[in-house]
Amino acid sequence: MKFYSAFLFLIVFSTAGFCQNYSAATYNVRLNLESDGINRWDHRKEWLTNQLQKYSPDIIGTQEGLHNQITYLDSTLTSYDYVGVGRKDGIHAGEYAAIFFNTEKFINIDQGTFWLSETPDSVSIGWDAANIRICSYTLLFDPSNNAHLWVFNAHLDHMGTESRIESLKLIRSYIQKLNTKNYPVLLMGDFNAEPDSKPILYLTEYLRDARTVSSTPPIGPEGTFNGFDVSHPLDKRIDYIFVSKNVEIRKYTVVNEIKDNRTPSDHLPVLVNFSLLKSKK
Repeated sequence: MKFYSAFLFLIVFSTAGFCQNYSAATYNVRLNLESDGINRWDHRKEWLTNQLQKYSPDIIGTQEGLHNQITYLDSTLTSYDYVGVGRKDGIHAGEYAAIFFNTEKFINIDQGTFWLSETPDSVSIGWDAANIRICSYTLLFDPSNNAHLWVFNAHLDHMGTESRIESLKLIRSYIQKLNTKNYPVLLMGDFNAEPDSKPILYLTEYLRDARTVSSTPPIGPEGTFNGFDVSHPLDKRIDYIFVSKNVEIRKYTVVNEIKDNRTPSDHLPVLVNFSLLKSKK
């Protein structure tokens, strides 16, 4: 009887520290460019939306989407709301780093956007970047189990080597400033840097790469960029989901869908299934 009671206590104790399972995705949806021809947005938007609906992640971080793309996703992903602004004016102009979230699970209780530059509170280009870059964030709350989760979504510069690492330092400072209660954190996005680069190695000093800490073997190719080339070797991983120590990654997947020698974007979506460790009070 004592053995049974102790066993039951261990089961309850080991599971009580976790909230329910969630899922998240990061997806560079490729901006709407007429010059993309057969791969322009109008030729792939339904496919991309169907793909998201198929996997139905609770949280979706998008990169590159312009206002008309974000509003299209918002109109078709009916169980979701989003946070984010255009990077060129802080309203609708330019690319978004939008975060969509399932409103049947989460309530948005805080949000914001900052520019990846020396002047993060205003529209600006930072360091040696070729373009304006932003990071959007939200604090989500799941009332069903009193769980909080900070989500940060960014698209780092493709040219500026200094900009990429300084941007991650800035993002780290915002996480530290905002996350005073040590809630779980997801940082996702297109970082335009491969795993052995200085920016990613720096990032691993304070957050964990979901691929490397997944409790089950990664599914799908390692690379996340194909440039709309279905014969690409998929050896370039530049899209990531990083998590704090109080996030348990259960499953990591890179989705590579090909149809009629086409793909729905020039990047592949990265999906994770995860649980949250409840913050200690």
